[in-house]
Amino acid sequence: MSSFIELCLKGERLPEEIDDFVDEWHEQAPTATLHSFLGMTKAEYNLWVVDASILHFILDARHSGRDVTELIEEFNALPMAARAESSKKAFELAHWLKDQGLWDQ
Repeated sequence: MSSFIELCLKGERLPEEIDDFVDEWHEQAPTATLHSFLGMTKAEYNLWVVDASILHFILDARHSGRDVTELIEEFNALPMAARAESSKKAFELAHWLKDQGLWDQ
């Protein structure tokens, strides 16, 4: 079975459908962790739990083969992004996870 991230990248699921995928995981007798079931790394999952809007950054990063923190940094460099509190939180969390040795992709 394909993960949620894989299905989104193929255009077979919309990002807004992630809650349905989480519900599906809960209904099964899960043998995999939720982040694995969704197709996220632990670091991506941690960012998403803190701020669900980060999912679009995760998908963009996967699509472009880049690190999600790079995309968040670029977004924060845009003038309008200075007002985007959620991406700032995500960027700070990503750096904290790296500092704590918890950013293992």
